[in-house]
Amino acid sequence: MSRYRAGVEIHELAVPDSFAFDLVPHGDARGRFTEWYRADALSEAVGHPLTLVQANHSVSARGVLRGVHFALVPPGQAKYVYCPAGRVLDVVVDVRVGSPTFGVHDVVELDSEKPRAVYLAEGLGHAFVSLADGSSVTYLVTSGYDPAREFGIHPLDPDLALPWPTDVEFELSAKDQAAPTLDQAREQGLLPTYEECTARYAQLRGA
Repeated sequence: MSRYRAGVEIHELAVPDSFAFDLVPHGDARGRFTEWYRADALSEAVGHPLTLVQANHSVSARGVLRGVHFALVPPGQAKYVYCPAGRVLDVVVDVRVGSPTFGVHDVVELDSEKPRAVYLAEGLGHAFVSLADGSSVTYLVTSGYDPAREFGIHPLDPDLALPWPTDVEFELSAKDQAAPTLDQAREQGLLPTYEECTARYAQLRGA
């Protein structure tokens, strides 16, 4: 389902509590201007305003694959992701144990020439692969980095079957290479639960 807010087209993704935003670029002979984050549009989609505490920025060569990353709830870490330069394939994965869509993913191509953004709520998994050298990804987050509460799933887990491109040679960090599969993470008790996440969303909407 799609809807408009302040000229921004908002799409619900296949993973509940995640959205894609088609942004509006304004260009002329001088270049281009884009409002890449609108608090009003995001608040309407999510049902509550975001308390943003940190902004992260990565630059990746073609083939760099980051994720699948997630943080335990509460508080969790919601993300608003934008690609100001280059092109990436952005993936959201439902890793919430007990969710009706556990293990489901959705994919959005983020391209600086066709500006889009992705929002994912607390408790969801996030990954992306760079499709061009020098791809920049900027993401706003609702909590700071806490290594004791942040984990990952191996992005090449065959049971997840994420639709990564076949014409790219992947480069992963040592941490991501050593990450467990989704089933292993569930068995080890590393994943957030759907109950924890929905309670957190209700708390944020009532704040």
